Amino acid sequence: MLIKSAGIVVVILAALVAIVLVIAASRPKSIRVQRSILINAPAEKVFPLINDFHQWSLWAPQDMEDSTMRRTFSGAENGAGAISDWQSSGSAGTGTMSITESQPLARVVVKTAFVKPFVAHNLNEFVLEPAGAATRVTWTLQGENLFVMRVMGVFMNMDQVMGKHFEAGLDHLKTAAESE
Repeated sequence: MLIKSAGIVVVILAALVAIVLVIAASRPKSIRVQRSILINAPAEKVFPLINDFHQWSLWAPQDMEDSTMRRTFSGAENGAGAISDWQSSGSAGTGTMSITESQPLARVVVKTAFVKPFVAHNLNEFVLEPAGAATRVTWTLQGENLFVMRVMGVFMNMDQVMGKHFEAGLDHLKTAAESE
């Protein structure tokens, strides 16, 4: 009787896992997360904070939240061609990022390649738009929605989870730009 009950439990669990995997497989294969903020500072103050990886420790959430994160820099000092590699034993993982496009006071595109905790590639675009004496900054991430992320997405709203990261970064960027 006990063996029969255990067999039923195993079949039910296997069916539940199969359902989750089927739902995950049906999720979009790409991801896009976007958040904006109005910063009470001109683009001349905001742009250098984004366009120079040396300044990211002032506002980037992964830099601020993971005390084990260490960056190295190569390539151009800032703008297109600037490269930053990072390593962390904490939540930031390991990877590299490079600025692939830089339009002064208007736009920065950052290509990101994660190595750990999993391999992932995405593009981050920062668009700066004048809003009177202020600047509206829009941060957009586009990339592959890895299967593990799609499985997680069955149980949680990934836009909300990742969006909180963006919102924190934009809030820190606002504080850094407005305090200069």
